[in-house]
Amino acid sequence: MTALDRNTFLRNYSKAIADNTAALFVGAGLSRPSGYVDWRELLRQVAEDLNLDIDRETDLVAIAQYHLNKTGTRSELNQLLIDEFTKDASLTDNHRLIASLPIDTVWTTNYDDLLERAYEEAGKKADVNRTKENLAVTVPGRVVTIYKMHGDKTMPDDAVLTKEDYEAYDTKRSLFSTSLRGDLVDKTFLFVGFSFTDPNIDYILSRIRILLGENQRRHYCIMKSVSSPTSSSRKAREEHKYQCTRLEHRIADLKRYSIQAVMIDDYSEITDILKELNQRTHFRDVFVSGSAEDYAPLGHDRLSDLCRLLGERLISEGFNVVSGFGLGIGGSIIQGAMNKLGHNDEARLHLRPFPQEPPPGLSLGEYWKQYRERMILRAGSCLFVAGNKRDTAGNIVEAWGVMEEFEICRRQGKYPIPIGATGHAAETIWNEVTATLDTHFPQGGVKTHFDIIGNSRKSNEQIVDAVVAILRRISR
Repeated sequence: MTALDRNTFLRNYSKAIADNTAALFVGAGLSRPSGYVDWRELLRQVAEDLNLDIDRETDLVAIAQYHLNKTGTRSELNQLLIDEFTKDASLTDNHRLIASLPIDTVWTTNYDDLLERAYEEAGKKADVNRTKENLAVTVPGRVVTIYKMHGDKTMPDDAVLTKEDYEAYDTKRSLFSTSLRGDLVDKTFLFVGFSFTDPNIDYILSRIRILLGENQRRHYCIMKSVSSPTSSSRKAREEHKYQCTRLEHRIADLKRYSIQAVMIDDYSEITDILKELNQRTHFRDVFVSGSAEDYAPLGHDRLSDLCRLLGERLISEGFNVVSGFGLGIGGSIIQGAMNKLGHNDEARLHLRPFPQEPPPGLSLGEYWKQYRERMILRAGSCLFVAGNKRDTAGNIVEAWGVMEEFEICRRQGKYPIPIGATGHAAETIWNEVTATLDTHFPQGGVKTHFDIIGNSRKSNEQIVDAVVAILRRISR
């Protein structure tokens, strides 16, 4: 099978993201884990009414057209869209990971609003184009443009559903075709959750191939391998062989459109790939976690100087700072960062002070947890400093918020860098990470630096040098 090596894809597509030439095309497969159906399930009852077996049909657009031919109205199809895509559905990790990527162009054939909700949750303004009229208007301050090329659940009459809709596409929605052609020429696409059975997409891709010949930009798609047969019977083995052969032909055919397949064995691997892309594109973004009511063991002056030096070096070494403005720590980090920021570099400092009022239906603790998850999602590594607070009895205890941020860091697959020399939660995290260093840093090469950041007898300059060395190692 002539699929692309995953590491090669990750390297190439990460570079496209860094160069601001990456785009995404999201299909229905990404919405299914949220509880929405795919096209086949959406039209199952329609097919039954036509005395057809949806599982034996390959041209699903034709099924919708047959229904229209029989009834003379698309009101039932419209109602299917309304009923299916207005029901409650939750965002998945994949939607949140997509919204975390610095990609400004997203295309989709989906009718649901999951992408829009993911960007809203991430605090990113999206310019959503549902109709050709939307394309003529630009939303100020947008971070991403979402093209819903088949319409939206809120306008079922205008949704692309039947053969007639596809045949009239270049008349009614020609601006979408023109825009997609331009993006396919200018940007490197990743197709995810997409089956490549959409006749409109095939048409556009073929037009691009004819227009550009061999000078096409390379694109990528994530495709699932054929599952192993569940039975050892001859019939099962022959069916498995047939499906493998069919998939090989499909992969080879996609190369005509300069689309290379990246194979996965299970759909859960899509999350792994998106996590890796998130991490690679945020290598330069460092989340700083910490708080201090008690400045031991370093003392107030030395800990403050260490934090200022950290802020200065992070900026001067080309890293960006993400911070929730932790008590006793955040201010010094930010002061140091500001000392090195130029007039046009303010975007390199991402400050997210914690809100004090949760939205309706959420406790403050749950809201803060979600807030932490969103902050850490936009970082490649997490720096932990001190981490203590005073409890209701007036005793100094480890800050549970810092420990929660460590758990989120670990769960999201970020690199934890605890400065154990500052004591408290950071020391606890340092002990845990050091005991399993190869798990957190599988590429190795950081043990000597970890020994330094865990030693309070080392100077501030030595500790900061070690932190920067770890960050450089990660970036490499």
